[in-house]
Amino acid sequence: MSKSINSVALLGNVGRNPETKTLPSGTVASTFSLATTERYKDKDGEWQDVSEWHNIVSYGKVAEVIRDYVSKGSKLYLQGRLTTRSWEKDGQKHYRTEVVVNEIVLLDGKGEKKQTQAPQETVSDDDIPW
Repeated sequence: MSKSINSVALLGNVGRNPETKTLPSGTVASTFSLATTERYKDKDGEWQDVSEWHNIVSYGKVAEVIRDYVSKGSKLYLQGRLTTRSWEKDGQKHYRTEVVVNEIVLLDGKGEKKQTQAPQETVSDDDIPW
């Protein structure tokens, strides 16, 4: 049996307010986008910023923390795994790659109230009920 690793670690800023809903099972789910930015000097010596947007999904307690403490512009460190969903619409196959989060660290709230309520909170797989 060969081993494999599916692990993602990102540090970036939330691009839009998270969308949170409760699934029929009662589990809370949250989705949002996260931007990571690479900075480099171009051939003329000018600084350039290139952003990559990531689709983020979370469930359970992690999703509850996101719902309660994360908003557009929040700085986050998160760990998770990559997954790709597929579906068919109008006869065409569509794909979406997402990061399913199992740990999150709130690095700064968008507003001091949120940060003082949950400073540097970490949620791991052990906190998720399944």
